[in-house]
Amino acid sequence: MIERTTAVPTHHSGRRAGRRPGVPPPRRPGAGRPRAGSPRSPSGHRRRFRSKAHGSRAGWPTYLILAAVVIVSAFPFYWTFVAASTSNAAINRTPPNLVPGHHFMANVRAALANVPLARAIVNSALVSAAVAAGTAMVGTLAGFAFAKLRFRGRRALFLVILATMMVPYQIGIVPLFVMMARIHMVNRLPAVVLPGLVSAFGVFFLRQYLSRALPDELLESARIDGAGNLRVFVSVVLPLARPAMAVLGLLTFMGTWNDFFWPILVLSRDDPTTQVAIGELGRGYVPDVSVILAGTLLGTLPVLVVFVVLGRQIVSGIMHGGVKG
Repeated sequence: MIERTTAVPTHHSGRRAGRRPGVPPPRRPGAGRPRAGSPRSPSGHRRRFRSKAHGSRAGWPTYLILAAVVIVSAFPFYWTFVAASTSNAAINRTPPNLVPGHHFMANVRAALANVPLARAIVNSALVSAAVAAGTAMVGTLAGFAFAKLRFRGRRALFLVILATMMVPYQIGIVPLFVMMARIHMVNRLPAVVLPGLVSAFGVFFLRQYLSRALPDELLESARIDGAGNLRVFVSVVLPLARPAMAVLGLLTFMGTWNDFFWPILVLSRDDPTTQVAIGELGRGYVPDVSVILAGTLLGTLPVLVVFVVLGRQIVSGIMHGGVKG
């Protein structure tokens, strides 16, 4: 007589009685689908994305602080315009007038008539652009050499360049003026351009930037392809150094535009730069403050335009480098 045996479920296997080993249990309809509103469902993803996006928005305190910073930063420029559009007597009133007047064009014409301000603005634009371009290019060349090329005395020469940054600018004025007089550059614009073409800060700034932004593997691959140092500099170094060159060019342009001490020594009063011409407006027994501020406003507008243009180049260059990197 054959005894009939029944399968007894065990706690270790977890399988039902009579189920063959290796066969998965049948799924119920809709068992593997995520429930609506669960984190794995599309609606759950959308809700989490919306909550994250909503949480990343700045609150009203942030906008309030930004508005206060903008107002404080723009108020001096606005007050300059208000003072340049009023008379000299209206500036000294108490409380001061914060509404623009109707004398702006008259004050501008007076400023242009008293000093060669238009010629000074053109001279400052030419000098500042030449110095900014030369400083950026020479700084990139020297920075690339100190950062990636190996030659004897590289560290000692770089330390000498850094040591020149510790010497006050006024100490070298007399030898520099004597040098410009010997090469017959006094009272000419090249006398302002030539001393500013090389900057120790520019060399240091580009050297530090290229040491991190320019990988050695990229240079080795370019040299394997047969490129020399000049081809490597033009095709590899210049595109990577564009953001740093824009920053250095902007700083150099603003510094050269605002320079007063050296241009007043080597340039004549008939062919000055902007700061020298504005300084001439302040001469007299009773200076007309409204005319001076009108000339100052005219001398500030080109710098603002250059700042806006180069500021966009800086941001686009940094974003381009971040995407490529």
